[in-house]
Amino acid sequence: MSLVLDNSATLAWIYGDETTDDIRAVFEQVADQGAVVPGLWRLEVTNSLTMGIRRRRIDASFRDSALADLALLDITIDQQTNAQAWGETSRLADRFRLTLVPTRRTLNWPNACVFRLRPSTRTCAPRPSRSE
Repeated sequence: MSLVLDNSATLAWIYGDETTDDIRAVFEQVADQGAVVPGLWRLEVTNSLTMGIRRRRIDASFRDSALADLALLDITIDQQTNAQAWGETSRLADRFRLTLVPTRRTLNWPNACVFRLRPSTRTCAPRPSRSE
């Protein structure tokens, strides 16, 4: 079975003060066997690290080194998310009453939307920008 890696685990590995024994074990497995990531993973990781620069947690050379290290791993980007979005995904949403939720918080981009599945019966409207 393949390991599915997400942004939060990746950042916990990159930021030493967030790295736990469990995260080390996950990345040992990734180094040995590779992993599958969601289609937005590269953008999420890059954006999170860029936000770290803006917040003065890291500098650009740290970000660039972290991205170079990640590029050495055997990472497979899931192509099925996009391929299934307008087919099987919508049928699963109907069957299990899931909502495709847009969220700008995921990427910290003011006008971006990322869709993820979440059990819910309510709809979600985009939040107004701070200038509105």
